[in-house]
Amino acid sequence: MSETPPEEVTALDRAHAEMQAAPEDGAARLRFYERLADSELFVMLSKEADGDRISPELFETPDGRFVLVFDREERLAQFASDAVPYAGLAGRGVVEMLAGQGIGLGVNLEVAPSSTLLGAEAINWLHETLQNAPDRVEAEIEELLPPSGLPEVLLTALDAKLATAAGLAAAAYLVSLRYAGGGQGHLLGFVAAKPEAEAALAQAVSEALTFSGIEAGALDVGFFATSDQMAAGLERVGLRFDLPVMEAPKLYQPKIPGGDPDAPPILK
Repeated sequence: MSETPPEEVTALDRAHAEMQAAPEDGAARLRFYERLADSELFVMLSKEADGDRISPELFETPDGRFVLVFDREERLAQFASDAVPYAGLAGRGVVEMLAGQGIGLGVNLEVAPSSTLLGAEAINWLHETLQNAPDRVEAEIEELLPPSGLPEVLLTALDAKLATAAGLAAAAYLVSLRYAGGGQGHLLGFVAAKPEAEAALAQAVSEALTFSGIEAGALDVGFFATSDQMAAGLERVGLRFDLPVMEAPKLYQPKIPGGDPDAPPILK
């Protein structure tokens, strides 16, 4: 007799469990919101998408209106118990779409350990948090040193963020530094980053700081060509983060509502 395979425990499930186990731990709560923003979410729709325009199914409750999302297609199907239209969106795209609409988010309701309701206020807060702009290094750098004194939670968050940035840069190096004229700090320097990816990489670093509960000013971001003298210095003393290599270019990729942060899906 064949056994039913155990249900997959997703990254969102784990982050939710950590948050529930330590309700007073602000860092655990931030990590859950970070996983939500970084996840691909499947949104239940009231009808098929019309290009970039989607019509999420709205559920009225005594606590307000909610849109339902699931981090696996199978979970959406289990909840719906029937064929329903849906759209796969980046979590941050869902937040962008709902912010300011007075609509909350129902996540994995009734079908997963991460089942939870997030009110409209939480969605607005997450939207604001995701807008935090990172600082780029502008002062003249006098000396590079090995990194020191940064919490392990930040190193782990940076590693997780950069693991999703396949093909956007050759590598990143974390260093301590002294600025000309006084002052010191830390720098994450990207080497051979694609120019069009610089803003996204800087934003990823900013989010790693924010969701680690660390002040944004604790880390500067810089971009350097492989031939720059600075790149050699980073490689010599820095803590290296390897970004995954893009396996193969895709000649065609369907346009997914919410996939482009500059063109979020339109709520109908």
